Amino acid sequence: MTIEEKLALITETLDADAANIKPEAELKTLDEWDSMGVISTIAMLDKKFNRILNAEQIDQLKTVQDIMDLMA
Repeated sequence: MTIEEKLALITETLDADAANIKPEAELKTLDEWDSMGVISTIAMLDKKFNRILNAEQIDQLKTVQDIMDLMA
């Protein structure tokens, strides 16, 4: 999966403006990174990448790049 495809999937998952979703973007600055955004991201990682996150891993998500790193 390319960087562009990963960014597009995150944009779709968060229902965000693509202009705001860049690897260096801090999640806490995104309006879409609320409880629903977190749950949607967890579900997407589980469904598409078979990644089940624990609470500590979720707390460690600080940037869009952190989400992309889990998309392997």
